[in-house]
Amino acid sequence: MTHSFQRVLVTGANGFIGKNLVVCLGEIQGLTVTKFTREDDVSLLPSLIANTDVVIHLAGENRPADPNAFETVNVGLTKEICVALKNEITRTNRPIPLIVSSSAQADQDNPYGISKRKAEQAVETLATETGNPCYIYRLPGVFGKWCKPNYNSVVATFCHNIARGLPIKISDPATVIKLVYVDDVINSFLDALNSPSAGLHQPSVAPEYSISLGDLAEQIRAFESCRHNLVSERVGEGLVRALYATYLSYQPPERFSYEVPKHEDPRGVFVEMLKTKDSGQFSFFTAHPGVTRGGHYHHTKTEKFLVLKGEALFRFRHIITDEVVELKTSGTKPQIVDTIPGWSHDITNIGDDELIVMLWANEIFDRQKPDTIASKV
Repeated sequence: MTHSFQRVLVTGANGFIGKNLVVCLGEIQGLTVTKFTREDDVSLLPSLIANTDVVIHLAGENRPADPNAFETVNVGLTKEICVALKNEITRTNRPIPLIVSSSAQADQDNPYGISKRKAEQAVETLATETGNPCYIYRLPGVFGKWCKPNYNSVVATFCHNIARGLPIKISDPATVIKLVYVDDVINSFLDALNSPSAGLHQPSVAPEYSISLGDLAEQIRAFESCRHNLVSERVGEGLVRALYATYLSYQPPERFSYEVPKHEDPRGVFVEMLKTKDSGQFSFFTAHPGVTRGGHYHHTKTEKFLVLKGEALFRFRHIITDEVVELKTSGTKPQIVDTIPGWSHDITNIGDDELIVMLWANEIFDRQKPDTIASKV
Protein backbone atom coordinates (compact mmCIF):
# COMPACT_ATOMS: atom_id res chain seq x y z
CA MET A 1 0.00 0.00 0.00
CA THR A 2 1.32 3.45 -0.93
CA HIS A 3 0.74 6.53 1.23
CA SER A 4 0.54 10.21 0.37
CA PHE A 5 2.11 11.21 3.68
CA GLN A 6 5.67 10.76 4.92
CA ARG A 7 5.65 12.32 8.39
CA VAL A 8 3.22 11.36 11.15
CA LEU A 9 2.81 12.88 14.61
CA VAL A 10 1.23 10.51 17.15
CA THR A 11 0.05 11.80 20.52
CA GLY A 12 -0.42 9.24 23.26
CA ALA A 13 2.22 7.17 21.51
CA ASN A 14 3.00 5.17 24.64
CA GLY A 15 -0.59 4.16 25.23
CA PHE A 16 -2.25 0.92 24.17
CA ILE A 17 -3.45 2.00 20.71
CA GLY A 18 -0.42 4.25 20.32
CA LYS A 19 2.07 1.42 20.79
CA ASN A 20 0.33 -0.74 18.22
CA LEU A 21 0.01 2.18 15.80
CA VAL A 22 3.65 3.26 16.08
CA VAL A 23 4.83 -0.29 15.40
CA CYS A 24 2.63 -0.56 12.31
CA LEU A 25 3.69 2.86 11.02
CA GLY A 26 7.31 1.82 11.50
CA GLU A 27 6.70 -1.05 9.09
CA ILE A 28 5.93 1.41 6.26
CA GLN A 29 9.06 2.22 4.31
CA GLY A 30 9.99 5.88 4.09
CA LEU A 31 7.70 6.97 6.91
CA THR A 32 8.90 9.12 9.81
CA VAL A 33 6.99 8.88 13.08
CA THR A 34 7.22 11.51 15.82
CA LYS A 35 5.91 10.49 19.22
CA PHE A 36 4.27 12.92 21.65
CA THR A 37 3.73 11.53 25.17
CA ARG A 38 2.60 12.81 28.54
CA GLU A 39 6.25 13.63 29.34
CA ASP A 40 6.39 16.18 26.50
CA ASP A 41 5.44 19.84 26.94
CA VAL A 42 2.44 21.23 25.08
CA SER A 43 4.59 24.15 23.93
CA LEU A 44 6.31 21.74 21.51
CA LEU A 45 3.13 21.17 19.50
CA PRO A 46 3.41 24.11 17.04
CA SER A 47 6.91 23.12 15.91
CA LEU A 48 6.00 19.42 15.77
CA ILE A 49 2.91 20.12 13.70
CA ALA A 50 4.90 22.39 11.38
CA ASN A 51 7.04 19.35 10.55
CA THR A 52 4.38 16.74 9.99
CA ASP A 53 1.94 15.69 7.28
CA VAL A 54 -0.57 13.93 9.53
CA VAL A 55 -1.61 14.15 13.19
CA ILE A 56 -3.09 11.13 14.95
CA HIS A 57 -4.33 12.27 18.34
CA LEU A 58 -4.72 9.36 20.76
CA ALA A 59 -3.70 10.99 24.04
CA GLY A 60 -6.37 11.13 26.70
CA GLU A 61 -7.39 10.36 30.25
CA ASN A 62 -10.14 7.91 31.14
CA ARG A 63 -9.49 7.03 34.79
CA PRO A 64 -7.37 9.82 36.26
CA ALA A 65 -6.70 10.21 39.98
CA ASP A 66 -7.81 13.83 39.64
CA PRO A 67 -11.10 14.36 37.71
CA ASN A 68 -9.78 17.74 36.58
CA ALA A 69 -7.46 15.84 34.24
CA PHE A 70 -10.45 15.13 32.02
CA GLU A 71 -10.67 18.83 31.22
CA THR A 72 -6.91 19.41 31.11
CA VAL A 73 -5.99 16.51 28.85
CA ASN A 74 -9.05 15.43 26.92
CA VAL A 75 -10.27 18.95 26.22
CA GLY A 76 -7.24 21.19 26.74
CA LEU A 77 -4.72 19.16 24.77
CA THR A 78 -7.15 18.68 21.89
CA LYS A 79 -7.79 22.43 21.75
CA GLU A 80 -4.03 23.11 21.71
CA ILE A 81 -3.60 20.71 18.80
CA CYS A 82 -6.46 22.31 16.88
CA VAL A 83 -5.06 25.82 17.43
CA ALA A 84 -1.61 24.76 16.27
CA LEU A 85 -3.11 23.04 13.23
CA LYS A 86 -5.23 26.07 12.31
CA ASN A 87 -2.21 28.37 12.54
CA GLU A 88 -0.06 26.08 10.40
CA ILE A 89 -2.80 25.56 7.81
CA THR A 90 -3.37 29.32 7.61
CA ARG A 91 0.35 29.97 7.28
CA THR A 92 1.12 27.35 4.63
CA ASN A 93 -2.27 26.72 3.02
CA ARG A 94 -1.63 22.97 3.18
CA PRO A 95 -4.03 20.45 4.72
CA ILE A 96 -2.77 18.36 7.63
CA PRO A 97 -5.24 15.51 8.16
CA LEU A 98 -6.22 14.95 11.78
CA ILE A 99 -7.44 11.69 13.27
CA VAL A 100 -8.85 11.79 16.79
CA SER A 101 -9.77 8.82 18.94
CA SER A 102 -12.92 9.65 20.84
CA SER A 103 -15.20 7.29 22.75
CA ALA A 104 -18.64 5.77 22.46
CA GLN A 105 -19.22 7.41 25.84
CA ALA A 106 -19.05 10.87 24.27
CA ASP A 107 -22.85 10.99 24.29
CA GLN A 108 -23.06 10.29 28.02
CA ASP A 109 -23.31 12.92 30.74
CA ASN A 110 -20.46 11.73 32.92
CA PRO A 111 -17.19 13.67 33.36
CA TYR A 112 -15.35 11.46 30.89
CA GLY A 113 -18.08 11.55 28.25
CA ILE A 114 -18.50 15.33 28.58
CA SER A 115 -14.77 15.88 28.14
CA LYS A 116 -14.66 13.72 25.02
CA ARG A 117 -17.64 15.57 23.56
CA LYS A 118 -15.95 18.93 24.18
CA ALA A 119 -12.83 17.61 22.48
CA GLU A 120 -14.91 16.57 19.49
CA GLN A 121 -16.40 20.07 19.31
CA ALA A 122 -12.92 21.57 19.05
CA VAL A 123 -12.18 19.28 16.12
CA GLU A 124 -15.50 20.08 14.49
CA THR A 125 -14.71 23.79 14.72
CA LEU A 126 -11.31 23.24 13.09
CA ALA A 127 -12.90 21.32 10.21
CA THR A 128 -15.58 23.98 9.72
CA GLU A 129 -13.21 26.95 9.81
CA THR A 130 -10.41 25.48 7.66
CA GLY A 131 -11.90 22.62 5.66
CA ASN A 132 -9.04 20.49 6.98
CA PRO A 133 -9.64 16.71 6.79
CA CYS A 134 -10.68 15.71 10.30
CA TYR A 135 -11.71 12.23 11.39
CA ILE A 136 -13.37 11.56 14.74
CA TYR A 137 -13.60 7.91 15.78
CA ARG A 138 -16.08 7.19 18.56
CA LEU A 139 -14.51 3.91 19.57
CA PRO A 140 -16.20 1.24 21.68
CA GLY A 141 -13.99 -1.03 23.79
CA VAL A 142 -10.73 -1.66 21.95
CA PHE A 143 -8.82 -4.85 22.68
CA GLY A 144 -5.56 -6.42 21.59
CA LYS A 145 -1.97 -6.88 22.69
CA TRP A 146 -0.28 -4.44 25.10
CA CYS A 147 -3.47 -3.14 26.71
CA LYS A 148 -3.11 -2.56 30.46
CA PRO A 149 -4.96 -5.21 32.50
CA ASN A 150 -7.00 -4.50 35.61
CA TYR A 151 -7.55 -0.95 34.42
CA ASN A 152 -10.32 -0.17 31.95
CA SER A 153 -10.35 -3.10 29.50
CA VAL A 154 -12.29 -6.18 30.52
CA VAL A 155 -10.68 -8.20 27.73
CA ALA A 156 -7.18 -7.33 28.93
CA THR A 157 -8.13 -8.14 32.53
CA PHE A 158 -9.73 -11.48 31.67
CA CYS A 159 -6.81 -12.52 29.46
CA HIS A 160 -4.16 -11.46 31.97
CA ASN A 161 -5.83 -13.05 34.97
CA ILE A 162 -6.97 -16.30 33.37
CA ALA A 163 -3.50 -16.85 31.88
CA ARG A 164 -2.11 -16.63 35.41
CA GLY A 165 -4.75 -18.59 37.26
CA LEU A 166 -6.06 -15.43 38.93
CA PRO A 167 -9.77 -14.81 39.65
CA ILE A 168 -11.97 -12.57 37.55
CA LYS A 169 -15.10 -10.72 38.66
CA ILE A 170 -18.30 -10.55 36.62
CA SER A 171 -21.13 -8.51 38.10
CA ASP A 172 -23.66 -9.56 35.44
CA PRO A 173 -22.68 -12.29 32.93
CA ALA A 174 -25.54 -11.25 30.64
CA THR A 175 -24.16 -7.73 30.13
CA VAL A 176 -23.31 -7.26 26.45
CA ILE A 177 -20.29 -5.19 25.46
CA LYS A 178 -19.21 -3.88 22.07
CA LEU A 179 -15.62 -4.37 20.95
CA VAL A 180 -13.26 -3.57 18.10
CA TYR A 181 -9.85 -5.14 17.57
CA VAL A 182 -6.83 -2.86 17.67
CA ASP A 183 -5.53 -4.08 14.28
CA ASP A 184 -8.85 -3.13 12.68
CA VAL A 185 -8.69 0.29 14.34
CA ILE A 186 -5.24 0.94 12.89
CA ASN A 187 -6.24 -0.32 9.45
CA SER A 188 -9.20 2.05 9.49
CA PHE A 189 -6.90 4.95 10.41
CA LEU A 190 -4.54 4.13 7.55
CA ASP A 191 -7.39 3.72 5.07
CA ALA A 192 -8.69 7.18 6.00
CA LEU A 193 -5.26 8.75 5.61
CA ASN A 194 -4.65 7.05 2.30
CA SER A 195 -7.36 9.13 0.63
CA PRO A 196 -8.22 12.04 2.95
CA SER A 197 -11.05 14.34 1.99
CA ALA A 198 -11.86 17.83 3.24
CA GLY A 199 -14.08 18.53 6.20
CA LEU A 200 -15.38 16.53 9.14
CA HIS A 201 -15.79 12.77 9.05
CA GLN A 202 -17.03 10.37 11.72
CA PRO A 203 -16.13 6.90 10.49
CA SER A 204 -16.60 3.71 12.44
CA VAL A 205 -14.33 0.70 12.71
CA ALA A 206 -15.48 -2.57 11.19
CA PRO A 207 -16.06 -5.23 12.18
CA GLU A 208 -17.61 -4.33 15.51
CA TYR A 209 -18.28 -7.29 17.79
CA SER A 210 -20.87 -7.83 20.50
CA ILE A 211 -20.42 -10.41 23.25
CA SER A 212 -21.72 -10.93 26.77
CA LEU A 213 -19.31 -10.84 29.69
CA GLY A 214 -20.19 -14.44 30.49
CA ASP A 215 -19.46 -15.63 26.96
CA LEU A 216 -16.25 -13.61 26.88
CA ALA A 217 -14.99 -15.24 30.06
CA GLU A 218 -16.03 -18.69 28.83
CA GLN A 219 -14.20 -18.18 25.54
CA ILE A 220 -10.95 -17.09 27.17
CA ARG A 221 -11.14 -19.97 29.65
CA ALA A 222 -11.52 -22.30 26.66
CA PHE A 223 -8.24 -20.96 25.25
CA GLU A 224 -6.58 -21.80 28.54
CA SER A 225 -8.16 -25.27 28.60
CA CYS A 226 -6.58 -26.07 25.23
CA ARG A 227 -3.26 -26.44 27.00
CA HIS A 228 -4.73 -29.31 29.01
CA ASN A 229 -7.27 -31.05 26.77
CA LEU A 230 -5.44 -30.12 23.53
CA VAL A 231 -8.76 -29.13 21.90
CA SER A 232 -8.33 -25.87 19.98
CA GLU A 233 -11.09 -23.34 19.60
CA ARG A 234 -12.01 -22.23 16.08
CA VAL A 235 -9.34 -19.53 16.01
CA GLY A 236 -9.08 -18.92 12.27
CA GLU A 237 -11.37 -15.93 11.82
CA GLY A 238 -13.47 -13.20 13.37
CA LEU A 239 -13.76 -12.37 17.03
CA VAL A 240 -12.37 -15.70 18.25
CA ARG A 241 -9.24 -15.23 16.12
CA ALA A 242 -8.64 -11.76 17.55
CA LEU A 243 -9.39 -12.83 21.13
CA TYR A 244 -7.03 -15.80 20.84
CA ALA A 245 -4.16 -13.61 19.65
CA THR A 246 -4.92 -11.22 22.51
CA TYR A 247 -5.04 -14.03 25.08
CA LEU A 248 -1.68 -15.38 23.93
CA SER A 249 -0.11 -11.92 24.16
CA TYR A 250 -0.77 -11.96 27.92
CA GLN A 251 1.15 -15.17 28.53
CA PRO A 252 4.14 -14.60 30.82
CA PRO A 253 7.47 -15.84 29.37
CA GLU A 254 7.52 -18.89 31.62
CA ARG A 255 4.33 -20.06 29.89
CA PHE A 256 5.51 -19.65 26.30
CA SER A 257 5.72 -23.45 26.15
CA TYR A 258 3.84 -26.34 27.73
CA GLU A 259 4.22 -30.10 27.81
CA VAL A 260 1.86 -32.58 26.20
CA PRO A 261 1.46 -36.25 27.19
CA LYS A 262 3.85 -38.78 25.67
CA HIS A 263 2.87 -42.45 25.31
CA GLU A 264 5.88 -44.76 25.03
CA ASP A 265 6.25 -48.51 24.52
CA PRO A 266 8.89 -50.81 22.97
CA ARG A 267 7.81 -49.72 19.47
CA GLY A 268 8.51 -46.01 20.03
CA VAL A 269 6.49 -43.00 21.19
CA PHE A 270 3.13 -41.49 20.30
CA VAL A 271 2.36 -37.83 21.05
CA GLU A 272 -0.86 -35.91 20.41
CA MET A 273 -0.20 -32.24 19.62
CA LEU A 274 -3.53 -30.57 18.84
CA LYS A 275 -7.19 -31.47 18.50
CA THR A 276 -9.89 -29.47 16.75
CA LYS A 277 -13.65 -29.51 17.25
CA ASP A 278 -14.52 -30.35 13.67
CA SER A 279 -11.31 -30.92 11.68
CA GLY A 280 -9.60 -33.78 13.47
CA GLN A 281 -6.36 -33.92 15.39
CA PHE A 282 -2.59 -33.77 14.84
CA SER A 283 0.01 -36.05 16.39
CA PHE A 284 3.30 -37.78 15.66
CA PHE A 285 4.83 -41.14 16.41
CA THR A 286 8.19 -42.84 16.17
CA ALA A 287 9.19 -46.39 15.37
CA HIS A 288 12.50 -48.15 15.97
CA PRO A 289 14.19 -50.00 13.05
CA GLY A 290 12.20 -53.07 12.05
CA VAL A 291 9.14 -52.08 14.07
CA THR A 292 5.67 -52.27 12.53
CA ARG A 293 2.82 -50.07 13.78
CA GLY A 294 -0.85 -50.13 12.83
CA GLY A 295 -2.47 -53.31 11.67
CA HIS A 296 -6.11 -52.19 11.63
CA TYR A 297 -8.79 -50.70 9.40
CA HIS A 298 -11.45 -48.00 9.67
CA HIS A 299 -15.00 -47.80 8.35
CA THR A 300 -15.18 -43.99 8.17
CA LYS A 301 -12.17 -42.55 9.95
CA THR A 302 -9.35 -41.34 7.68
CA GLU A 303 -5.76 -40.33 8.29
CA LYS A 304 -2.85 -38.66 6.53
CA PHE A 305 0.73 -39.70 7.23
CA LEU A 306 3.87 -37.70 6.48
CA VAL A 307 7.28 -39.26 7.13
CA LEU A 308 9.56 -36.58 8.56
CA LYS A 309 12.61 -38.77 9.15
CA GLY A 310 13.60 -42.27 8.15
CA GLU A 311 12.27 -44.82 5.64
CA ALA A 312 8.85 -46.41 5.81
CA LEU A 313 6.91 -49.17 4.10
CA PHE A 314 3.14 -48.73 4.07
CA ARG A 315 1.09 -51.83 3.39
CA PHE A 316 -2.62 -51.95 2.58
CA ARG A 317 -5.02 -54.89 2.26
CA HIS A 318 -8.61 -54.64 1.09
CA ILE A 319 -10.66 -56.38 3.80
CA ILE A 320 -13.06 -57.93 1.25
CA THR A 321 -10.94 -58.73 -1.82
CA ASP A 322 -7.56 -59.19 -0.08
CA GLU A 323 -5.95 -56.98 -2.70
CA VAL A 324 -2.57 -55.77 -1.37
CA VAL A 325 -0.82 -52.44 -2.05
CA GLU A 326 2.65 -51.43 -0.83
CA LEU A 327 4.14 -47.92 -0.78
CA LYS A 328 7.61 -46.79 0.25
CA THR A 329 8.29 -43.26 1.40
CA SER A 330 11.02 -41.43 3.31
CA GLY A 331 11.79 -38.15 5.01
CA THR A 332 13.91 -37.08 2.04
CA LYS A 333 10.82 -36.70 -0.16
CA PRO A 334 7.69 -35.13 1.38
CA GLN A 335 4.80 -37.40 0.44
CA ILE A 336 1.36 -37.79 2.00
CA VAL A 337 -0.02 -41.29 2.44
CA ASP A 338 -3.78 -41.57 2.99
CA THR A 339 -5.46 -44.38 4.87
CA ILE A 340 -8.47 -45.63 2.92
CA PRO A 341 -11.67 -46.78 4.63
CA GLY A 342 -12.11 -50.53 4.23
CA TRP A 343 -8.38 -51.18 3.74
CA SER A 344 -6.32 -52.60 6.59
CA HIS A 345 -2.99 -50.83 6.88
CA ASP A 346 0.30 -50.79 8.76
CA ILE A 347 3.64 -48.98 8.60
CA THR A 348 7.09 -50.54 9.06
CA ASN A 349 10.41 -48.82 9.69
CA ILE A 350 12.60 -50.32 6.96
CA GLY A 351 15.54 -48.00 7.59
CA ASP A 352 18.47 -48.10 10.00
CA ASP A 353 17.46 -44.97 11.94
CA GLU A 354 14.46 -43.94 13.99
CA LEU A 355 11.31 -43.34 11.97
CA ILE A 356 9.39 -40.13 12.76
CA VAL A 357 5.94 -39.73 11.23
CA MET A 358 3.46 -36.86 11.44
CA LEU A 359 -0.18 -37.91 11.55
CA TRP A 360 -3.47 -36.12 10.94
CA ALA A 361 -6.77 -37.87 11.65
CA ASN A 362 -10.05 -36.36 10.50
CA GLU A 363 -11.69 -36.85 13.90
CA ILE A 364 -10.72 -36.81 17.56
CA PHE A 365 -10.10 -40.31 18.85
CA ASP A 366 -13.10 -41.58 20.80
CA ARG A 367 -12.33 -44.57 23.02
CA GLN A 368 -16.04 -45.43 23.17
CA LYS A 369 -16.33 -45.45 19.37
CA PRO A 370 -12.76 -45.79 18.08
CA ASP A 371 -13.64 -47.02 14.54
CA THR A 372 -10.32 -48.87 14.68
CA ILE A 373 -10.61 -52.62 14.08
CA ALA A 374 -7.55 -54.84 14.42
CA SER A 375 -6.72 -56.76 11.26
CA LYS A 376 -3.54 -58.21 9.83
CA VAL A 377 -2.19 -56.81 6.59
